[in-house]
Amino acid sequence: MRYVEYGEKETEYLKQKDPRMADLIERLGHIERPMDEDLYSSVLHHIIGQQISSAAQKTVWARLRQKLGEVTPETVHALSREDLQSCGMTFKKAEYILDFTDRIIRSEFDLAAVETMSDAEAIAALSALKGIGVWTAEMILLFALGRKDIFAYDDLAVQRGLRMVYHHRKIDRKLFEKYRRRFSPYGSIASLYLWKAAAGALPDLKDHAPKKKPAGGKKQ
Repeated sequence: MRYVEYGEKETEYLKQKDPRMADLIERLGHIERPMDEDLYSSVLHHIIGQQISSAAQKTVWARLRQKLGEVTPETVHALSREDLQSCGMTFKKAEYILDFTDRIIRSEFDLAAVETMSDAEAIAALSALKGIGVWTAEMILLFALGRKDIFAYDDLAVQRGLRMVYHHRKIDRKLFEKYRRRFSPYGSIASLYLWKAAAGALPDLKDHAPKKKPAGGKKQ
């Protein structure tokens, strides 16, 4: 299994840039985050994972791999929508996967070219596909291509991590861009640590987002 590659070069850069990130890195140590097997399967994996839990994504992916043996354009192309749905995904996700696979089979989308594109070009190319938004494209770049500077504004866990580590009540675009610039060119590595913090790895950190008022009745 491959893991997101980084080492002392990246962590020392982030530690020098930001004392709170330095503390986070020191407390959490090296984080092993698995990468996707290849670019094609990564696209499928992240389409499946949209708007469902990591556990549900893992279950659906395991069923698909069990059904196919090997996840390739050729093996997926042989399946019907119903076959894909039987793995536990929605009709729309099955459609997106088949549309993407058909484009690969018909050579209408050059997946190999994406590997040599800049981050911005690759995100634009991938997010032009059905069912792929900017956040999904960014995750594909990080977990399939190992791009080092992915820091996704639309990632709710990154925003939660920023609130927890830096004691913000809200992360707007302007504030987010400040952190993006600070962590660049290693935004992906900063994301790993913020995700870990957001998942509750350090019990003394809490989310500073304003608590939602209960519906109806007087304010408690």
